[in-house]
Amino acid sequence: MGSGPLSRFTVLDLTRVRSGPAAVRQFADWGANVIKIEEPGLAPDDRPGGSAQVADYQNTHRNKQSITLNLKHPEGRALFLDLVRKADVVVENYRPSVKFKLGIDYESLRKVNPRIVYGSVSGFGQDGPYHDRPGLDQIAQGISGMMSVTGEPGRGPMRAGIPVADLTAGLFCAIGVMVALLEREVSGQGQWVQTSLLQSQLWMMDFQAMRWLMNGEVPGQSGNDHPTSSPTGVFPTADGHMNIAAMGNDIFARLCNVLGAPELVQDERFRTVPLRARHRAALGAEIAERTRTRTTQEWIARMNEEGVPCGPILNMKEAFADPQVEHLRMSQPIDHPTLGPISVVGQAVTLSRTPMGKLAPAPESGEHNLDVYRALLGLDAAKVEALAAQGVI
Repeated sequence: MGSGPLSRFTVLDLTRVRSGPAAVRQFADWGANVIKIEEPGLAPDDRPGGSAQVADYQNTHRNKQSITLNLKHPEGRALFLDLVRKADVVVENYRPSVKFKLGIDYESLRKVNPRIVYGSVSGFGQDGPYHDRPGLDQIAQGISGMMSVTGEPGRGPMRAGIPVADLTAGLFCAIGVMVALLEREVSGQGQWVQTSLLQSQLWMMDFQAMRWLMNGEVPGQSGNDHPTSSPTGVFPTADGHMNIAAMGNDIFARLCNVLGAPELVQDERFRTVPLRARHRAALGAEIAERTRTRTTQEWIARMNEEGVPCGPILNMKEAFADPQVEHLRMSQPIDHPTLGPISVVGQAVTLSRTPMGKLAPAPESGEHNLDVYRALLGLDAAKVEALAAQGVI
């Protein structure tokens, strides 16, 4: 067991692909004893193939131990229940019916460990008309309305460039499990924590959802422009493009001064927030005519001096070379035994007294069989070898 603020917790990780691993990664990064449980042999939908998958796998499954265990084998399930007795958390992202078929659902596990906290991530929820459908990130983006507001008007629906439903579902699962662990300190009892890609994506719709729920307004696509505020969007410069977000009257006035166009403040089309939104195209053209005259960095320097929110538009290489990104240490080094020095994405939160420790590489399948089975269940090397020969692990 490692060190860190969560080192007292043992997490059994039954997750694959992204949403579940995104939840478990929060525990692994902060020092929990995370045991990734895999079927004997390589799992083709989780283990890496090409170079992109290798990089993704190292980021997603860092700081874990890996054991193999055949949950379909009676003795394998018995071993799993023995592990549950020693654990604090189980996290899974199977289709809802799978855990019941395996006999490892929450009600089954709480009989052997009433303190167990059981986290489930699914595509659409644990019950309801869609509950046992296969759920993937892009499907949730479509059903939630996300794709209907992403992209340029008239171009058709557009997915986000990242698996936002997967990642946020993972974060919500982690938050729910943390809440359940805190509640357990009072009640002494575990509970079942449930979230889904669809729920997390609808939560992420935020003000767009509220435009419908309270105002009966169906939001559409607005491209790079903010849906309700102007001028907020992408503007051309002498050497590329930049973002400007001049919400509110005061910031708009500052922007006009920086652009050398104070007359825009008095223009009847742009005098108020609603008017600027109504005349978005005309205002955008006025601003673009002026931003084209200088480079991105020149405008950024001038606007920051006047307190106008703005910034460059970077690719991945440029983003990680940005001085603020470097300062935030969002690229974290790992020493991999075969790949050598690699980097993964850092945590997006820091703690003042208990910083995140050194990161460990993602494990090979079954790499920690002997260590885990010996430490948690007291099995010796001969027993572990015999179980492997029988196809149990």
